[in-house]
Amino acid sequence: MYESEHRDDIASFPAAEWDALAGDDPFLSHAFLSALERTGCVGPGTGWHPAPIGVRDEAGTLVGAAPLYLKDHSFGEYVFDWGWAGGAERAGVPYYPKLVAAVPFSPVTGARLLVAEGRDGEAVRERLLTTATELADRFRCGAVQWLFPRPADQRALEAAGYLGRRDVQFHWYNRGYTDFEGFLADFSSAKRKQARKERRRAAETGLEIAVHHGHEVSPELWAAFHEGYAITTEMRGAPAYLNRAFFEKLGRTLGDRVVLVTAHRDGEYVAGALNLRSDTALYGRYWSALEEHDFLHFEVCFYRGIDYAIAHGLERFEGGAQGEHKLKRGFVPTITSSAHWIRHPGLRQAVGDFLERETPQIRAYAEEAAGHLPFRDGLEVGVREAGD
Repeated sequence: MYESEHRDDIASFPAAEWDALAGDDPFLSHAFLSALERTGCVGPGTGWHPAPIGVRDEAGTLVGAAPLYLKDHSFGEYVFDWGWAGGAERAGVPYYPKLVAAVPFSPVTGARLLVAEGRDGEAVRERLLTTATELADRFRCGAVQWLFPRPADQRALEAAGYLGRRDVQFHWYNRGYTDFEGFLADFSSAKRKQARKERRRAAETGLEIAVHHGHEVSPELWAAFHEGYAITTEMRGAPAYLNRAFFEKLGRTLGDRVVLVTAHRDGEYVAGALNLRSDTALYGRYWSALEEHDFLHFEVCFYRGIDYAIAHGLERFEGGAQGEHKLKRGFVPTITSSAHWIRHPGLRQAVGDFLERETPQIRAYAEEAAGHLPFRDGLEVGVREAGD
């Protein structure tokens, strides 16, 4: 017999029991999610109101959980439903608040229906979905969304009646490379020359590039990184969702899971890229720059990340949302998923019709994009699915 619970924050769950479900995923870790809460990146005034749920067995052991948030907007999700919300508003149909299962500001595929190993996964997932529905009813949510779930969770959600949606990211996959030149050996001659040229041009800037793990980053370096992060995000028309305190706390609590690549000139910070890592993957997240230099972004964000993944034997490097420019640098089109429930029957039907048209277009786009990969003839590299 399982009992459900709903809390007002992740921080109130004991870290050890939450992390027993999260595994090695840094984004699902208690440290990451509670850092968002404790530094004010989510919570009052942000439109992200933590509403995590848990499932316990008869002994009181946490056997299931989901990182849920009540939201009154659609910022910071990377699955774009503004058109649906706008259509609902014009029709006088309530859409907000909505209930969202996600890692805030992080378009990274992972578990959304967290289940303890050795437990009846189907029963625990069913209880989590029932609890989420009860919570949505309690707050009269117009929609419930599960963003970037792993394939097993996506199948469970669609089986439960959620509408499935697909999108495309670009991920790098390790084919057993021993160094960067081994990776480039898979390129066509012209593309290999272009990649070498880009790395050479970045080196010609004379900037010193280094890799730091979280515990090695000083408060002063975090301050410089955050300054550049705020500048670059706002230049793209997006708010800087994360504050300096969050980055500092992340470095202290996640340690080696935080991988910061920086560029300096005579000891002065110029640019940086923040990555997180699991046991098997590197995740590129935030770019920060106080100056612009040709090819520096590619070197710091992509090529150094590939270097790191190869050196540490990681299976893949996820370069974040969107970015067709990653294609010719060897990042493969990868299908991501989300699942959606909409309360109003008419709006739900309209969105379902839209998704029936959109899904084959997304898959066709991914296939077409794969045709622009830089790999030599005879090397079979096709579209992948995130989380497989």
